[in-house]
Amino acid sequence: MANEKDIEKYLPLSESTYYIMLVLVNPIHGYGVMQKVETLTDGEVSIGPGTLYGAFSTLEKEDLIEMVREEDRRKYYTLTEKGRETLRAQLMRLKIMTQSARQTMIESRDSLLAM
Repeated sequence: MANEKDIEKYLPLSESTYYIMLVLVNPIHGYGVMQKVETLTDGEVSIGPGTLYGAFSTLEKEDLIEMVREEDRRKYYTLTEKGRETLRAQLMRLKIMTQSARQTMIESRDSLLAM
């Protein structure tokens, strides 16, 4: 288990890193990551090969992801325990941000967040 300081240095995650790590909760190959991110975000976020493989390289060096197998020249990656803890920490940050925004909008009677 990574200590809190090890995790905090990665936060906040960039949007692309967040989505890459989110998809890597289960083993998947690079092209699959690009497709899944686009599907999850209804096309709002598109990750190109340069961004993806640059992120893979960095995340692997930082022990946040690992290659778990190779099939037909496709490398499958997934989160390490440290990667899972980092993603959990980011999700908590997003939860707090969303709750704060809702509360602020309610208090100001602003309908911006009428979702």
